[in-house]
Amino acid sequence: MQRPKLKNEEGDGTEKEAVYLRREIGLLPAVSFIIGMVVGSGIFIAPTGILMNSGSVGLSLLVWALSGVLSLFGALCYAELGTTFSKSGSDYIYVLETLGPLPAFLRLWAEYILIRPAVASYVSLAFGRYVVEPFFAPCAAPVVLIKLASILGVTFVVAINCWSVTLASRAQVTLTFIKTFALLLIIIPGIIALAKGKTENFQNGFEVDLITLDKLPLAFYNGLYAYGGWFYLNFVTEEVINPNRNIPLAIICSMVTVTFLYVLVNVAYYTVLTPAELLLSDAVAVTFANRALQGLSSVIPILVALSCLGALNGGFIGSPRMLFVGAREGHWPAIFSMIHIRRHTPLPALFLLYPLVVLMLITGEIYQLINFASFADWFFITLATLGMLIHRYRFPLQPRPFKVPLLIGVSFTAVCFFIVGLSLYSDPWNTGRSFALTLTGVPVYYLTVHRYRLPRRWRRFFDYCCKQLQILLEVIQQEVQTC
Repeated sequence: MQRPKLKNEEGDGTEKEAVYLRREIGLLPAVSFIIGMVVGSGIFIAPTGILMNSGSVGLSLLVWALSGVLSLFGALCYAELGTTFSKSGSDYIYVLETLGPLPAFLRLWAEYILIRPAVASYVSLAFGRYVVEPFFAPCAAPVVLIKLASILGVTFVVAINCWSVTLASRAQVTLTFIKTFALLLIIIPGIIALAKGKTENFQNGFEVDLITLDKLPLAFYNGLYAYGGWFYLNFVTEEVINPNRNIPLAIICSMVTVTFLYVLVNVAYYTVLTPAELLLSDAVAVTFANRALQGLSSVIPILVALSCLGALNGGFIGSPRMLFVGAREGHWPAIFSMIHIRRHTPLPALFLLYPLVVLMLITGEIYQLINFASFADWFFITLATLGMLIHRYRFPLQPRPFKVPLLIGVSFTAVCFFIVGLSLYSDPWNTGRSFALTLTGVPVYYLTVHRYRLPRRWRRFFDYCCKQLQILLEVIQQEVQTC
């Protein structure tokens, strides 16, 4: 299919390319996109939490493997959803198609005011910390300097995504190779030490006295956090080349690869570090490097920072597409459905997210932000996979290019319900605030979407603002694609 052409506005008979989001993401960028989103700061933070809550080396490794399998189950559910509903927007569009407009609007509302700003903030804070702290070791780095570096990292990523989809996807591929190299830099010395017979930390790996079954769910919570990000390719479905083939293939390849790497990384950790040393470490990768890679220990913080930058870039590739699709469906202000006339990027969605991210970054703290965002994220993942099961029951004959086994869908949905309930129990303050903020979207929906009841003066003011932003940003509505 050739790219559509439109007559030039001047009427001189020349043709110009239509303005719409191109299918420019092939299989390799798709795999890199998922790996780049999954491998962020989690693998360098979560090992301590998993060991603490599992109680033994052997059980912690089992948690890592099972967390990877559960994440693969969720990714396969999203592969079915992404090939059944071919629009971009990930779980927003899936909830809209299966459960209706109100929960779909709440997904958009939570994404804009809560999930994306919080996720981008804690990833960028991790980036800033690893960039700044090596210059001040062994003393603590100034918080202001960490946040300044974090803001610079966010600004750089937003600029790349405003400039070009191709440039952003190429940056994602490059950063994914860098973070894979960082994992291999940990795995190889660990495997060499293991081959030399350094196995004392694995002896009695399943000591019954150390296992704490009541805390085991929290270990899985940490593991699933480390694997988070597997659903972001579905944000850009309309920009994936041959999505019916490449979405399932990219999901399977990337999740199997990540699970394999994560288990090997933890085997390397336990080969070099004792469980007690791992529990006392705030930055496991740095502690490992100081022990096993003395000549390269200064390189690890840089690689971890680049790993965080890759996760941040992937988030800004995906999240604005959800707002773009929501605006196109009439659930969000029209300005969000516009793209730049030359760059073909969703510029308004990127620009309007940026100040919220910076504001939350300045005022927030990394671990609070993680808990704050996780509840809403997992709540809507639960709704999406539940909607998939309901849709199968209601429309059994609808074509599904990729169909996940029913047992996988049911199992993953049940696990999601458990995670959501557990998060409310374990951290009621942050998750309660997250839930309350999500529900504030209900009156907004009934005022602005269900029935447009805003006063006429407000409507004129919003229309004027949208027109001025459209002129300033040089954006227009996506044009219809024709063969």
